[in-house]
Formats: sequence, structure tokens, C-alpha cells
Amino acid sequence: MFKLLTTFRVVYETRNFSRTAELLYLSQPAVSNQIKQLERDLGVELFQRNGRQEMKPTKQADLLYERTLVLLEEWETTQQQLADEKNEEEVCRIVASHTFAVYLLPQLMKELIVRFPKIKFSIAFANSHESLEQVAKHEADFGFIEKPLETTGVQRFSLLEDALVVAGDPKSELWLVRESSSGVFHYTQRYFEEKNIQGKKMLVKSNEVIVAMLKEGIGRSILSKRAVPKGIHVEPLAESRQFYLIQRTHLTSERLLEVGNEILDFYKKEKKN
Repeated sequence: MFKLLTTFRVVYETRNFSRTAELLYLSQPAVSNQIKQLERDLGVELFQRNGRQEMKPTKQADLLYERTLVLLEEWETTQQQLADEKNEEEVCRIVASHTFAVYLLPQLMKELIVRFPKIKFSIAFANSHESLEQVAKHEADFGFIEKPLETTGVQRFSLLEDALVVAGDPKSELWLVRESSSGVFHYTQRYFEEKNIQGKKMLVKSNEVIVAMLKEGIGRSILSKRAVPKGIHVEPLAESRQFYLIQRTHLTSERLLEVGNEILDFYKKEKKN
């Protein structure tokens, strides 16, 4: 059954038998047969097929997808617990936005590594929307984002404020701006509208590259105050943004639940300090 549910999950997410076959290293007929077998076993239709057009999931498929994520996670947890009996490590997958990962995550990881020596941590970078998607699809256990995003099956917790500044040469007409999916893009656009800024804009998809250009005296940009090195001129913005922790609503691992609680406690202490 878990094999069928795994195939169903990928079909649901891709809406395509051929793409599913590529991802799972199966033949297309094998994927089609597995979905038909699952439909027979459950006595429901999962997808409405219209020739070569994208398949449309039924209401039953929507419900099954949400339960499948939980069932597959519980199965992975069971396998992990069996492995733990052999003293093998449990994995905790973290995905974080660039600013959080570079300027805040190292201090947190220092605490988590000491607190949970039997957990193997892995860290990935992604923008806020991609991080939310990874957590929702159970591809990551915890995420750190810069936007108040929400979706089914994911909890969101406010962690701390992040001050934003205008950094760089105040006389420059060139603005270095992040892509629209970046957490700071919204604030940049609003600042441009409020100040009626019509200057030249250069798209730069990396905070590190922006900082390096600012060091060379090139342009201006809106950044987290944490990202601006000493010696660069800054002007504070009137508003700040929030960093958030996101985690799955149904975390079945007791250790991962402890990790989540430890993260929240860590930033509660940071606020007090």
C-alpha cells in the first residue's frame, strides 16, 4: 500500500503520469496501473482524465493526498524508530531564507547541535514561498521565512523582528533590487512608491552580491540591517519585518517536536535579551 501511496503522491503533485514515471524510475504503464489498483482498492475515482490534458484530482484525491502525507511520514518515523534501536541518527531537515540562514541560523544551530547530539541536521536555502511548499509537502521539517505565509497542514510562529535599512551611496540613482519572490521585495516596492523613486534598477538575485557591490560603492539597496557590513552608509526605514518559524501540523517524531519547542524557547530568550 505504501508503494501505491508514494506513486499517488507524485502523480497528485505533478498531474502527469509521464513526469511521475521519470521521477520514480518507473514505466508510464506501471504508474497508470498503480493508480488504477489504488482506485480499485479504495473504491473511488482519484483523477478525471481528459486525453492528454492535465489530470484533475477529485475531492477524494484531495482528501487522500492530505492523509497520504501523514501516513508516509508516520511510516518514515516508524522506520526511523526501528533504526534508532540500532543507535542510528534521526534526520531533521531545515530550510531557511537567505538572510535568516546566514545571519541568524548559525547561533541557533550551535544550540541545537549540543542539545540534540543524536539528530543529523541538514540545511537548505530557499525563498519564503519555496520553504513553505517544502514544509507542506513534508520535504522539510522546519522552515524559516520572511513573509506571513500560510497553507494547509503547516503551523506558523512569529520569532523576532528584522530591521530594514536603505544601504549604500545616498547620491546614487542606481538601485540594486531582489527578485519578486524575495522577502524584501515587497518593502522595496512600497518604499519606491512612497518616495516616487524612478531611478535605474538592477535585478540582483543574491544578498551577498548586493553587499559586495555596495562595498565597491555601487548603487543602493534595501536590506536587513544584519546584512550590512560596517562602513556602508545606512538610513533606517520606519517599518520592520518579521521572521517566522513554520513546521508541519502533524509532526509524529517526539524528537522533532522537542526541536521545534527548543527553537521557540531560543528566540523567546533572544527577545528578552
